[in-house]
Amino acid sequence: MSTQLIIILVYIAVTVIIGLWSMKKMTGSDAFHGAGLGVIACVAAGTGEWLGGTSTIGVAQYGFTSGLSGSWYTIANGIGIMFLALFFARRYRSMNQITVPGLIETFIGGKGPRVVAAVILTFVMIVVGAAQIIAAGSLGVTVLGIPFTLSCIVLGIAFIVYTLAGGMRAVASTNILHLIAMYGGVIIALFLLRSDLGGSFTPLYTSLPAFPYWSWFGIGVPKVTSWIIASVLGACTAQAGIQPLLAAKDIPTARTSAIITACIVAPFGIFTCLLGMAAKVKYPAIAAKLAMPTMLMHMEPIAGGIVLASILAAVLSTISPIILAAGTMVTKDIYQRVFRPNATDKQVFLFSRVMTAIAGVLTIVIAMLPNIKILDLVYFAYTLRGSIFVIILFAIYWKSTSRQGCVWGMIATAIAGFGWVLYNVKFGHFPIHPEFNETYAALIVATVATPLLSLVFKKTDVENKFKADILKS
Repeated sequence: MSTQLIIILVYIAVTVIIGLWSMKKMTGSDAFHGAGLGVIACVAAGTGEWLGGTSTIGVAQYGFTSGLSGSWYTIANGIGIMFLALFFARRYRSMNQITVPGLIETFIGGKGPRVVAAVILTFVMIVVGAAQIIAAGSLGVTVLGIPFTLSCIVLGIAFIVYTLAGGMRAVASTNILHLIAMYGGVIIALFLLRSDLGGSFTPLYTSLPAFPYWSWFGIGVPKVTSWIIASVLGACTAQAGIQPLLAAKDIPTARTSAIITACIVAPFGIFTCLLGMAAKVKYPAIAAKLAMPTMLMHMEPIAGGIVLASILAAVLSTISPIILAAGTMVTKDIYQRVFRPNATDKQVFLFSRVMTAIAGVLTIVIAMLPNIKILDLVYFAYTLRGSIFVIILFAIYWKSTSRQGCVWGMIATAIAGFGWVLYNVKFGHFPIHPEFNETYAALIVATVATPLLSLVFKKTDVENKFKADILKS
């Protein structure tokens, strides 16, 4: 058994133990979903949404192929979280909801928009979760030496077990450990890389062409702008990132936590991008998705094992809040809101755990589908939730927005996004223009369809009264 494998297995064991220990603090469904969290717990749990397998293995993959511009992935996320912190964290926390669809019902009224949003956003969470399983599977291939499919199943089950054990408390407690491991790991890796290059990064700079590798826009301006747009809008409807803020003990805690989270997330991708670029220099023939794990496996065993554990920490920190968020939305926004409004806390608690487990299993299944690109998959999901935020803005600021207009606007946006992606899969390019991707298509549909459909399906007197009451509050 290799040193790297021993370190990783120990890390997984510690994580599971912390998750099981968190069971002692479980007092019911509210504790499972999150309640009364302080700044440290909110930051730790919220950061997990943004720093996962995509920000490590995924960004390193883009560093391998496109250079430093791949770090816009986490920079864009940081921008989006700061936007949430400055303009919406206070308002969201004051609504006393635990889910984004619950916020949507508060703004719009009626269970229809809440249920449709819950279905779309649950899909988004599962897709983003699948991206983390893909990253874990890639790590398993390199470190464990087992087939990708088996790696996804084994590691995926481990993630599910400790999430079910402690809920949000487990996520917050383990993510503190993961956050320390992530930043510590990449910093160690960069120091080792610098030493390996003779004490400076100059050989790395001279070995790679200036464009695209050292250009901030080598990956393409449309790609960067679409990431920023999707992040700014998507951060305001990201259930896994927002749920800890909604569970914060008060409004100042929620806002402060979001600001700190943004500052932690933004620079992380620069480090992992540099590691991907180093892999390009040292191992140019390997598959891009294996860039970081391959390079780390060739480091000094103990240091390499520690850094590999930090990548696993990134995956662990994201998959848990994501499947918990999916289970929470299905429970709160569909089961409890529509089918069992009088369910006991024990029934809600049990159903939450079952739905969280199912969400975890679905992420594993999707991850094993062929030809999956991690960041493209994630940003398609971001596109959907970003478009939903556009619809929320209409509901808040345009008095003629109707419930039916919002419902059908969300459905039209989802169909447009899917259509754009499927067209690209079949023909190898997007309709209209090669750089007019699904982000732009979905946002335009949301922006145009919502007001038009609101004019077709006009607001009722009940809706007008509801809107007036909201404005008064």
